[in-house]
Amino acid sequence: MSPAAGPVRVSRFCMATRFEIALYGAEADRLRAAGEAALEEVEAAERLLSCFRPESDLSAVNARAAAGPVRVDPRLFGLLQIAQEEWHTSGGAFDPTVGPLMRLWGFRGGTFHEPSSQDLERVRLRCGMQLIELDAQSRTVRFLAGGVELDPGAIGKGYALDRAAMALRDCGVVSALAHGGTSTVVAVGSPPAEPSWAVRIAVPGMEQDGGPLVRLKDAALSVSGVHGRTVGAEGRVAGHVLDPRTGLPVEGALLAAVTGPDGARTDAWSTALLVLGESAFGGSTQLPEGFSAAVWLPDGRMLARGPAFET
Repeated sequence: MSPAAGPVRVSRFCMATRFEIALYGAEADRLRAAGEAALEEVEAAERLLSCFRPESDLSAVNARAAAGPVRVDPRLFGLLQIAQEEWHTSGGAFDPTVGPLMRLWGFRGGTFHEPSSQDLERVRLRCGMQLIELDAQSRTVRFLAGGVELDPGAIGKGYALDRAAMALRDCGVVSALAHGGTSTVVAVGSPPAEPSWAVRIAVPGMEQDGGPLVRLKDAALSVSGVHGRTVGAEGRVAGHVLDPRTGLPVEGALLAAVTGPDGARTDAWSTALLVLGESAFGGSTQLPEGFSAAVWLPDGRMLARGPAFET
């Protein structure tokens, strides 16, 4: 049985971005069917996790968990367990409860303004995974304060791609590369006659020379950057990524990239390292086993940990 002449590509718009999968192997029709099955998993993840869909599982949690425990789908519960673990390990630099702070700054459907220190402190009291109670025995979620909300969007694409990769493997696919908006990539196997997939990272200021190449095989890559910027009435320039620990815009890093075994956690850690910046490389931050990371700083330096970013 001969392989398809080139990669079979399938794509779908989901989670406000474009997901695309390139598949290699025999029988183009079989590959296309596998790709569509994987994209169905992405859509299922959006139905589960979207805080913009009132019918989603997550919206039900946000609406009811302050009043009492809410029993949730096992997939959502498992993802929230991952989120809580990485929140703890990152010292709060990754935090899926940061939504109220984003809204305070006007980054979610409002007009940008720099909040007062009093408003920041007031809203910060409603943020943090210490306010989320996860009961594994009953598979329930409960908020320990009013005004708390969950938004796992920072790991949503990685989780969706993990589900997609699982679907591809279940369909017998051994060579595929999937991405969500190019910021999260999950590799299944390697391309034909190659040991791994080569993915180039677009680094600000390196457009002409090209950013570093990262090699992936049965692994994920997530990249987070301070791309959106807003100028306030008094000339304040603020990036659209906030440090959950202070409520202030991130200023210590331009870009963070993380590789590891799964997309949900590489998503979480690329966000965390963008917040932590240079401080993450002083020895106090412990990356999960099998992870590599790099951060690009405003002064042009690149800091790296792990074999994926060795030069």
